Formats: sequence, structure tokens, C-alpha cells
Amino acid sequence: MNILIIGSKGFIGSHAVRHFSKNHTVWQCDVVVDYVTPHYMQVDATNADYASIFETYHFDLCINCSGAASVPDSLINPQKDFMLNVVNVYRQLDAIRKYTTKCRYINLSSAAVYGNPEYLPIDEKHALEPISPYGLHKKMAEAICQLFYDNFKIPTCSLRIFSAYGAGLQKQLFWDLYQKSKNNQVVSLFGTGKETRDFIHVLDVIHAIDSVINHAAFTHDIVNVASGQELTIKEVAETFFSIYDPKVQVLFQHQERKGDPSNWVADLSKLHSYGFQGQVNLFEGLTNYVKWLQEIE
Repeated sequence: MNILIIGSKGFIGSHAVRHFSKNHTVWQCDVVVDYVTPHYMQVDATNADYASIFETYHFDLCINCSGAASVPDSLINPQKDFMLNVVNVYRQLDAIRKYTTKCRYINLSSAAVYGNPEYLPIDEKHALEPISPYGLHKKMAEAICQLFYDNFKIPTCSLRIFSAYGAGLQKQLFWDLYQKSKNNQVVSLFGTGKETRDFIHVLDVIHAIDSVINHAAFTHDIVNVASGQELTIKEVAETFFSIYDPKVQVLFQHQERKGDPSNWVADLSKLHSYGFQGQVNLFEGLTNYVKWLQEIE
């Protein structure tokens, strides 16, 4: 297949490039300047022109790994988040509509569309009540994918990714723990530590994308992507430091951070029906992450 990966220089996108390049012809697209990489196209960060890309080249599959991926940043600059997570999805799909309607489109969405869940585990039929601009914008992007499938038969699929982590991620919980512990033996976090998340290693995210490519109907399928394990922030933080630096103590401020839900764990029935089984447990994943952190120090 000819595969276009948009956001190819980012966290998930870079892993997707490495994986799919083994058996497919991969084209990359991002905002970063790169004069060396073959099959690479740069777009403007604020006014990306996807029409010229899809008019010039034929792709069998487009994986959209681009966009903003931070709840706190979406609260500070919601307009930027809207442009990157909503407008760019529309532009990409409209270019596909005009020039290559058979191209399958995978949109990386987020569990943030659910907000605070009414029940656990969360299945794909759960009501969508996002509590941050980021979550709202991901919900809107899914609606755009639905629109292009319903009206123009563009084959789309949205993956609701829960808490992804792994080598290359320079944001969110584990990066925050690393940064805060550089010069401190005590690390302070929001919340009580009893809040829960469903963590999935980035390599399992890529395996999930592979399963979707091979088995989804692309009739605007919605698919949860996670490990299916509910873990408290306290236990994952302690696991991280048991590997990185056992001398560090973690304290919690007992203050909520705006935009953060209390508890998350995914129902993976649909993803499992595609043959997906997670391969990287938390301890193994964090061991690999710590190894990467030590390499960049």
C-alpha cells in the first residue's frame, strides 16, 4: 500500500512511520523542515494545504496523527487547538473527497470525548460529554469523519486512544514525573492519587492501528484503543520511580486539575474482535521509557 502519515514527526506518527515502512511505501507529512527524508512533504503549521498533496499523489490509506494533544494547552489556547484538531481534519477529508475518494482515512481521536464516564468500562456507545476544549474538538473531528462518510462515502475510522505513552513522548504524566524529579526527591502531583487511567504503550497503539486496517469496515467505525486495565495514578507513579529512581517520593495535592476526568478504563470488545491483543505491560513499557529517558539525558 501507499500510506500517507500526517504528523509523521510526532510521537505516535514517528512510531507509525517505522512500523509501516517495513512492508509498505510510506509518505510523510508534517510541519517540520526536513530536506533529507525521502517521500516527505512539509505543510504550513497554521494554513496547511492538503489539496495539492492529494491531487499530486495517490494513497491507499491516510493515517492522521497530527494535531494538538494536550488538555492543559487547549484550555490556554482553545483556538489553536480547534484549528489543529478540527479544521485540519476537515481540510484533509475535503482533499480526499476532491481527488482520491477511495483512500481510507484513520483519524486518531481521544478518550477525552467521553468526559467523566457514567459507567466503567467505557464502550464506544457511551455518551460523549467532553469537559475540555481538547475533548470537544476531538468530538467535532469525529463528527466531520461521520459527515464525509455519510455524504461522500469516504471510508473513515476514528480511534479513541486512551493514555498512550512510550519512547519519544515529552509531555503528560511520565514526562512530568521525570522533569519534576531531576532536582528533587519529592514530587508533587494534582489530585489524590486514586484517579485512574487506562495506559497503553505506543507500540500497542501501532498494533491496534494495524488491526483496524486489516479488519475494520471503514464505515466510520469508532474504536477504543487502550489496554483495558484500570490503574491508579499513585500506583503507576510509584512503578515509574521504582524503575527510574526509587529514592523519589510522590505526594498528592488533593486538588483537581481542570479538564481531567476522575476514572477511565476502556471496553475493548470491538478492538479484540479485530484480533488485537496487547503485547507490552506497564512495567515493561516504563522500563523501555526510562531507558529512552536515560539516552537523551
